Formats: sequence, structure tokens, C-alpha cells
Amino acid sequence: MSAPAPSPLAIVDAEPLPRQEEVLTDAALAFVAELHRRFTPRRDELLARRAERRAEIARTSTLDFLPETAAIRADDSWRVAEAPAALNDRRVEITGPTDRKMTINALNSGAKIWLADFEDASAPTWENVVLGQVNLADAYTRKIDFTDPVSGKSYALKPDADLATVVMRPRGWHLNERHLQLDGEQVPGALVDFGLYFFHNAQRLLDLGKGPYFYLPKTESHLEARLWNDVFVFAQDHVGIPQGTVRATVLIETITAAYEMEEILYELRDHASGLNAGRWDYLFSIVKNFRDGGPKFVLPDRNAVTMTAPFMRAYTELLVRTCHKRGAHAIGGMAAFIPSRRDEEVNKVAFEKVKADKDREAGDGFDGSWVAHPDLVPIAMASFDAVLGDKPNQKDRLREDVHVEAADLIAVDSLKASPTYDGLVNAVQVGIRYIEAWLRGLGAVAIFNLMEDAATAEISRSQIWQWINAGVEFEHAGSTVKATPELARKVAAEELASIRAEIGEEAFAAGHWQQAHDLLLTVALDDDYADFLTLPAYEQLNG
Repeated sequence: MSAPAPSPLAIVDAEPLPRQEEVLTDAALAFVAELHRRFTPRRDELLARRAERRAEIARTSTLDFLPETAAIRADDSWRVAEAPAALNDRRVEITGPTDRKMTINALNSGAKIWLADFEDASAPTWENVVLGQVNLADAYTRKIDFTDPVSGKSYALKPDADLATVVMRPRGWHLNERHLQLDGEQVPGALVDFGLYFFHNAQRLLDLGKGPYFYLPKTESHLEARLWNDVFVFAQDHVGIPQGTVRATVLIETITAAYEMEEILYELRDHASGLNAGRWDYLFSIVKNFRDGGPKFVLPDRNAVTMTAPFMRAYTELLVRTCHKRGAHAIGGMAAFIPSRRDEEVNKVAFEKVKADKDREAGDGFDGSWVAHPDLVPIAMASFDAVLGDKPNQKDRLREDVHVEAADLIAVDSLKASPTYDGLVNAVQVGIRYIEAWLRGLGAVAIFNLMEDAATAEISRSQIWQWINAGVEFEHAGSTVKATPELARKVAAEELASIRAEIGEEAFAAGHWQQAHDLLLTVALDDDYADFLTLPAYEQLNG
């Protein structure tokens, strides 16, 4: 008697989209279903392990390098696989969501790499999930163009030789895709994004002289990297392409992953191409994990935590040393500034800050860095050109001068700055404005001349939570004001009134402003700290 056919994936509560049949083919959905059957149970175990580790940090208020993996760190013989030609020069990378206009502009930007983002820069509406896949396939087959309905301006791709190489970022392990279910169980968004993209594009990219390249977000341990590696091995066998074709760059954007950088590269060594310093999520992770740790773990305003802070220097310098020791690329952090079309003085000051930041990264040994806007590509390019010249990278700079102890990575109190009332106001402003846009399906949003994404919203709400629970006191208007839930509600009400006055009643009513206000206060004030803002927000996301 033959075994029953496996259950198919079901598309649940999703309005049909134009051209979705090109992405949601029976074969592609069967592949995603098989990924789900094989790997979701381990994903679930690893999410439970995250909670156990967080409880251990709450108990001890410390972290250390893992004793059980000391032999991997001590073994100087292993290296990651050699970078393919398309990933050897990564001196400037631009990030952004996969809408049609951004797809063209990012590929045309002059950057070496485009991080095509299904994660923090993309609100996971069904439309964004599916049509983002359509847009990437159209780009690879040169069937993509776009005409702005407001300006009438048309966009088209430059010649292939001038286009950025795509590195696609799927959602993190913690997020599910509610519209794709197997026997009533939601499939992890990471497997949906990876599976659909890989199935449709792996061979197509090889034919173009490139390959299926990925950024892996919010990794918290080498065991999570091992899971991704097993996904890659299975996927390559499934579609019949050589092992090692997939390449992955891991974002070191959690404090726990910072203690396992070598182990993460080791687990992915046949598929690894580098590590990236993800600044905002890293700060969010410190707050989340050490939120019970007392005053020495209280962060000042997020804009006061520059990459020159001692504990941030320890993190980035250890990242460069680790990568180059193992033959991997070290990719620096985000320049989030968005140029103003109206204020040249704002631009001048910001461009100088971006240049200083990129000069520092290039000087520290990074092989490339991120920008959020095409106008920043030439600035970052000049910084790395000055150091690299004609070389594709500086992996030969081993940074053997760097010595980082476990305590250095969590020495938050080494930064001589304190939270401010203005910092609280800014956190509320960014939180409300970002969440409102996210609820409308926008994941990358320009706010106060900075490109904000889910990571910056996370640090905003986490800092409100931390400052209140730590009983922080601010100097404000000649007196001392204590951070309390009542103060946060007052600031949020004032911001909501300010937005209403700024945009007018009609636009205010058409938006999700009250909903965003309420959601921010929920995740910033609840005693039960939500692991990710996007989990309760996803429950409220239409589409």
C-alpha cells in the first residue's frame, strides 16, 4: 500500500493578487511545505531555547563565550568558503524593501550589493510578500519598469554590468506567515521568503553568473546558524545545484550572537560569506536581554550611542577580527540619513557625519558598509576606495591587535551619557510615526531625515520600557522629572495632537494614528515585555 500524499500548503484569508500564480506554483508551494515539515520543529525548539537563555541572563546579568565550543575558536585551521566573484567586492551595500520602484533604484544605485529586504524594511502584508518575489524575478529577467503615478517619472534598469548584486533578507525565525498554513499550522515567514525566492531564482541567478545569496537576520546562536545551514543543504539538493552555491551573510545584531561569531561562521562555513554589524537591533537586544540588570545596563538616548562607545567598539572590532581570521567579509553598519531636498545645511552636517562614520569603518578593517539612500553611495564609496584602492576587500588585515574580553561587550556603563527627556520624546515620536506607517504596509519610513525600520522602532519602545522600569530621572525645564507610565502617556498624547495639527483632520482620520499610539504604549508599558514589537503588530496588520 502506497503512503498517502503529503498535505498541500493552504493559502488562508488572502485576497488574490495580480500574477500571484507565477510565485505560488504547486511545485514552489510543495517545496515550502517540505521545508516546513523538515525544519519547523527545530525552529520551535530553538525559539524555546531563546527563552531559556533569556531567563538565565535575567538570573546572572552576564554573558560569556561558550566553553563547549572553545575548541572551534582555538582551531586556527578552518576557513569559510572562498567568496564567489559577485560577492568579493562589497564596499558599499544599499538596503531597502522590494517594491517595484525601490527594486529598480537600488539595482541602479551604484552600490555593489543591494540587500533586498523582506524583513525589517518591509511590513509583511501578503501583497509585499508575494509581489516582492514577482519584482525580483522580473528584475532578473529584465521585465521590470515603473512609472510613478504622481510625478509621471519612469524608471528602468541600467545594463546588467552596472547593476548591484542582490543579497536577499528573509524574515527572522520568530515570525510566522499567517496566509500559508499546513494542516492548520502557520509556516515560518523565514521559510516562506527563502523557499519561494530560492525555488524560482537559484538556477536563474547561476545562469546570470551570480547565485542565491542571503542575509540572515536576528540570529541568536550558532545552533540557529546550523539550522539555516541544513536548510541550505536540503534546498540545493532538492533543485539539483552544487553544494556551496548558496552564500549567507549573518547579521550580528543580537548580544548573544556577538559571543558566538566564530561558531556561527563555523556552522555555515561552506555557505558563509560574512558577518554584518547591525547596530539598532543590537542595542534593542541588549535592552531586551539585560532589562532586569539594574542601572549599569540602562542605555542613554539611542543617538548618543555612537559606534565609538567602548562597548560598541569592542563589538565591531571583534567582528572584523573574527571575520578576517576565518576568511569572511566584515560588513559595517547603516548610514540611515535621508538627504533633504529643502535644507542644504542639514545635508552638509549629515554628510560629514556619514563620511566620518564610513572613514572609521574602512580604517578599522571593514570590507564594506550599508547606506539607506542612493545619494549616500558616493560618500561611502569614497571612504572605502581611499583604503581599498583596487583591492576588492581587506580581508588580509587580520586585526591581531584586537583583544576583546567577554565583559567588554556588555560594559554599557562605560558610556558616559544619560537618558534625556528629549530622548524620551524622540522615542515616542519615532515609535508612533513608524508603527502607523507599518500598519499601512510600509516597513522603511523617512522620519526626521532618517530612514527608520522595525529595528529603530524596537529600540525606541525598548528604551521607554527600560527607562520607566529603571526609574530614570530626567532634567527638564529646570526640574527633575521621573520616567513613569503617566509621563509616557502624556508625551504620547502630545505627539498625537501634534501630528493631527501637522497633517490635518482628514489625513489624520485616514491613517492609523490612534491605533499606532495605543500599540506603542502597549509594548512600551506592559509589565510582560513583548519579545518583538512586530508580533502583536502583525495581529493588527491588514492584508
